[in-house]
Amino acid sequence: MAAVKLVELAHARSGDKGDVVNIGVVAYDPEHYPLLVQALTAARVQEHFGDIVQGKVARYELPNLHALNFVLPGALGGGGTVSLMMDAQGKVFSTALLRMDVEVPDEVAGRVRGRGRLPQSPDPNGEDTHG
Repeated sequence: MAAVKLVELAHARSGDKGDVVNIGVVAYDPEHYPLLVQALTAARVQEHFGDIVQGKVARYELPNLHALNFVLPGALGGGGTVSLMMDAQGKVFSTALLRMDVEVPDEVAGRVRGRGRLPQSPDPNGEDTHG
């Protein structure tokens, strides 16, 4: 088994309704959907976001779309109109989730490494690196 970033297996979108964030995660390849189902439990997503999410994370499976949908209640500090959070609309939650490490078989890791794109972060030496 090897660790890869979720972004190497899937893409994601997120948004909000009030104080609730909704994240959709879609496998790039249908054959990797079972890996997502196994690795991305509601508990794992809850742990990944920690204290940011005040409610209990729910997961919904959409096998016909090779996708998972996560609902994160209490994640926006009251919602866009009352929150002092930097992302009061939940738009970057998908990017945050895509940074999660996921364990996959070695042969899958070899095929998917470098596939997704994470935003670049500055290197202390002045070079750009991928997070």
